[in-house]
Amino acid sequence: MRVSAIDKPENPAVAESAFLKACRREPVPHTPVWFMRQAGRSLPEYLKVREGIPMLESCMRPELVTEITLQPVRRHGVDAAIYFSDIVVPLKAIGVDLDIKPGVGPVVEQPIRSRADLERLRDLTPEDVSYVTEAIRMLTAELGPTPLIGFAGAPFTLASYLVEGGPSKNHEHTKALMYGDPELWADLLDRLAGITAAFLKVQIEAGASAVQLFDSWVGALAPADYRRSVMPASKKVFEAVAPYDVPRIHFGVGTGELLGLMGEAGADVVGVDWRVPLDEAVRRVGPGKALQGNLDPAVLFSSREAVETKTREVLDAAAGLEGHIFNLGHGVLPTTDPGALTRLTEYVHEQTAR
Repeated sequence: MRVSAIDKPENPAVAESAFLKACRREPVPHTPVWFMRQAGRSLPEYLKVREGIPMLESCMRPELVTEITLQPVRRHGVDAAIYFSDIVVPLKAIGVDLDIKPGVGPVVEQPIRSRADLERLRDLTPEDVSYVTEAIRMLTAELGPTPLIGFAGAPFTLASYLVEGGPSKNHEHTKALMYGDPELWADLLDRLAGITAAFLKVQIEAGASAVQLFDSWVGALAPADYRRSVMPASKKVFEAVAPYDVPRIHFGVGTGELLGLMGEAGADVVGVDWRVPLDEAVRRVGPGKALQGNLDPAVLFSSREAVETKTREVLDAAAGLEGHIFNLGHGVLPTTDPGALTRLTEYVHEQTAR
């Protein structure tokens, strides 16, 4: 049995799964597949169990989280499950007044734009998210040999929601704070790095076999700004969970110019969106990292033949990689036909069987 650096025992079948082998850049029986947002609005069974239950409340019910997380594993036969939650859950858990509004996203009642506002962000404790521990223990008992990926929002993306007060296209307030008060900005991201690291530790200690850090909005930054104003906080998160010896995945959207820096921040696996071919992405990231991605989610709305052609392009571009995890270049779109995802999973497995 493989044991981590802090003596966290792991199911031998999970440790030898295709997903974790690919993360470790080891030979695999087939290219592993999972999809960001595989659990969610594209599945009728998800819509049924979530009916009438607000998003944040659904994230705090262990039995419901377990069922939702398992649904795509049962339906699609994917090689990994991803814990069903939302990136703002740890912020809600420490008392930030926010809600997820349908059709809008997370909305923060009092945005953080001053040092006094920063003091409202306290440390996260395991007791704050005891429902996460309970859900992951239930999940790992049900998943058997299938690995569970834990996840959290990266400091920059969390900061963007907190500073803007909700989703933003241009991140005006966020960038104004980053450029205009770099000391406060650094303190805000450092505080969020601590909260994020604590949230990931809870998931790993409960049984997650890998973790993914989502930096959804960081593609809005130039490389120099990322290196100076964001990378230290992301690096702090990755370093905090390094002793657990679980793969660390880093993903952002529109991050073609940042891929090398995102790997440098401490990821073992770098997620790539659909804009950069994987053979070019590996050049930008450099050696020693696995890559994840990167079929355009919109391709799934095309014909079966077109999906297979575009999938073949991704697999061909990944042919020389040290480790490859097949995924979409972003999350599953809400109106995606679930059957298309099932067929895609089967096609990748068939085409890459060794």
